[in-house]
Amino acid sequence: MAICINFNILAGFAAVMSVCTLFSTTLSAYLPKVKIFMQFVGAAYMLYLAWKVWRSSAGVEADDGKEASFLSGMILNPKIYIYAITAMTLYILPVYRSTGAVIGFTVLLALIGASGSFVWALFGSAICKFFSRHTKAVNLVMALLLVYCAVALFL
Repeated sequence: MAICINFNILAGFAAVMSVCTLFSTTLSAYLPKVKIFMQFVGAAYMLYLAWKVWRSSAGVEADDGKEASFLSGMILNPKIYIYAITAMTLYILPVYRSTGAVIGFTVLLALIGASGSFVWALFGSAICKFFSRHTKAVNLVMALLLVYCAVALFL
């Protein structure tokens, strides 16, 4: 069962990374003036997330036995889109423009993103116990890091 879920995660990362690469490449090539708008949208979203993280409760909800679907776990996950678009627009596209390089980085970033999910699945139980014991401190650090990221978009 866990292997199937991990393959779904990898497939989801690859699909989302490919779509976001196409989107970022097109956006970078044809709409450079949209950058400032995207910075404000991204910063606003990060500040919203910081607020939600800071205000979140210490309770860890137990699963009700349902498995997350491929669609809900990967395709509808906004963190993956932010990861993919940010990585492409900030680190790859300013330096590399060839189709081969962009495809190679798409595959590499999908593998890196999925591996983070695999590590989380592997160590999630231990990390969850730690986080639940230190919820306020963890939430404060995560919220401050999100605020820093939002501000750093404009530096």
